[in-house]
Amino acid sequence: MKIREMVVRPIGVVRNQFVEMIPQGWEQSISELQIEPIWAEALDGIDEFSHIVVLFWLDRIVGTPTLRIHPKGRADTPLVGLFSTRTPRRPNPIGLATVKLLERRGHLLRVEGLDALDGSPVLDLKPYLARNDLVEGATMPDWVTYIRQRERAERGAKQEP
Repeated sequence: MKIREMVVRPIGVVRNQFVEMIPQGWEQSISELQIEPIWAEALDGIDEFSHIVVLFWLDRIVGTPTLRIHPKGRADTPLVGLFSTRTPRRPNPIGLATVKLLERRGHLLRVEGLDALDGSPVLDLKPYLARNDLVEGATMPDWVTYIRQRERAERGAKQEP
């Protein structure tokens, strides 16, 4: 099988306060997507959607991906293949996030819940469509629920005096 190289060009850039690491609680963070003005007309109608899917380049991820990892680096989770996780260390460092669209101003979009660093290149935008993106009866391994519960408990413990 011959795999050919591809060319991907960004359509914009992420602007927010995250320069090195994304802290816990990013789900409520506000970012601005500065889409290149040439693509402004392509945004027409996007503000009729409550949520959009953002594909972005994880441009500051360094190192070779490890084929098997503990999700979130937690030793208390099973060792699984990287494609079974959302680790940013991937063969092609493409980020994917479904975010709340707060506002469109020309070629600028304000969104909530984007886990991308400031300056990350935006590769593409798609509207969130429940018929395509929401899968009834979808299942996940138990460790996904376990991680979410542990993270909530750890955040709660940090907030207590």
